[in-house]
Amino acid sequence: MKIQSYKDLIVWQKSMRLVTAVFELTSRFPQSELYGITSQMRRAAVSVPSNIAEASGRRSAKEYRQFYAISYGSVLELETQLLISQKLNFGDIHKYKDIYSLLIEVSKMLHVMTFDLRNKGLTTKHYDLSPKI
Repeated sequence: MKIQSYKDLIVWQKSMRLVTAVFELTSRFPQSELYGITSQMRRAAVSVPSNIAEASGRRSAKEYRQFYAISYGSVLELETQLLISQKLNFGDIHKYKDIYSLLIEVSKMLHVMTFDLRNKGLTTKHYDLSPKI
């Protein structure tokens, strides 16, 4: 099946689920953290699918890699923030496990996509995301 849109990418779909999970978790954080770790975690989470989507508008493998790398960096940033918030006992402790599982899945997928573009000689035509008219 040829990818018609970034929305067809499983990594984008899972990263959207990650955003929802992070927003649900952080909604229970202390009000005093609204402009602190709550805001940082939400921005990092939103950055993941946003950069995957932005990559779809690019034409070269180098540009794809750049935006996937930014997404991957946001995943690592979010992981660190999750560890911090968990140590501070913010939010529902049971939700962390689900978020970590999703985070690991997205992280691995982004790593593989970046590796494929860099080392297997794949070009953007292998990840055809241009709209079909």
